Amino acid sequence: MFQDIAPHRLDNQFHGPRTPRPDDFVVVYHDQHVLLDQAQTLPRWTAVTQTWAVTPAQATYLLTIDQTAIFLVTAPVSETARYRYAPVAALRRLTPQWLGFAAATAAQLGWWYATHRFCSHCGHAYVPDTVERALTCPQCGQKIYPTIAPAIIVAVTHGDQLLLTKFLTGYDKYTLISGYAEIGETLEETVRREVHEEVGLSVHHIRYRGSQPWAASHALLVGFVAELDQSVPITLETDELSQAKWFRRDELPHDDTTLSLSWSMIEAFRRGDL
Repeated sequence: MFQDIAPHRLDNQFHGPRTPRPDDFVVVYHDQHVLLDQAQTLPRWTAVTQTWAVTPAQATYLLTIDQTAIFLVTAPVSETARYRYAPVAALRRLTPQWLGFAAATAAQLGWWYATHRFCSHCGHAYVPDTVERALTCPQCGQKIYPTIAPAIIVAVTHGDQLLLTKFLTGYDKYTLISGYAEIGETLEETVRREVHEEVGLSVHHIRYRGSQPWAASHALLVGFVAELDQSVPITLETDELSQAKWFRRDELPHDDTTLSLSWSMIEAFRRGDL
C-alpha cells in the first residue's frame, strides 16, 4: 500500500525548530495544491530560495524521510515555467513511492496549518507550540492538534461474491463501501450504519483487516470484512453512489492499483485471502 515504503523511514515526530538544509524538500502549499517541478517532484530548499527568495523564517519543519527533511511554505508563491501547482491527490503518483507518501503526509499537515490560523474561541492568531506538534493561542491559551478523521472501509462478502460500489462524483472506479465514524460511535457500529445507509443491507461477523493513513481526505482508514446477513435486493443511496453490484471472485474488475487500502482488500478477495 501507499505507506509501505521500507527500507525508507518516515519520522513525523515533532523535534522543535529546525533550519532547512540545501537538499531538504519543500511543500509549497496553497488551497489543496502543492507546487511540483517539471519532473513531477517536490522542489528542494535551494531551488525555492533562488526562485522566490523564500527565507528560513517562512518555512515550518514538518517531517523527515530518512535523513532528508520536508518543510512547509504557505507564503504566496507564483507558478513559473518550471514549477506548477498540482492537486494533493496527484502526490500518490509521485515517484519514487516513498517520496509520494512523505509528500502527501506533509501536505496533510500543510492543510492543517493553512486552515487553522486563528483561535476559534477568541479569534486571536495561533502561534506554533515549542514542545509538541500543536498550535497555541497566546490570548486565551487554547491548544489544538492536527486533525485526523477516522473512517471505515468494509468488504461486504456473500460466499464467493464481493460487493463493489461507485461514487456519484469524484473517484470514478469501483471501490468498497466507506464512511466516516461519527461522535459516540464504535468503528463496528460505523460499518453497520454505512452498509445499511448506502445499500440497505445488514452485515455480521465484522473483522478487522488493516489500516491506512490517507492524506487526501485527512483520514485514518480502518478496513473491515463483514458477511451479508440475508440475501435481499440492494437499496442504493443515490445521494452519494451511482452503482452497487455483487461480483464473483473471478469477475472482479481491475480498476486501480493496490496503493489504496480498498484495492488492497479487493485484490486479497480475488486471491482468496480475504
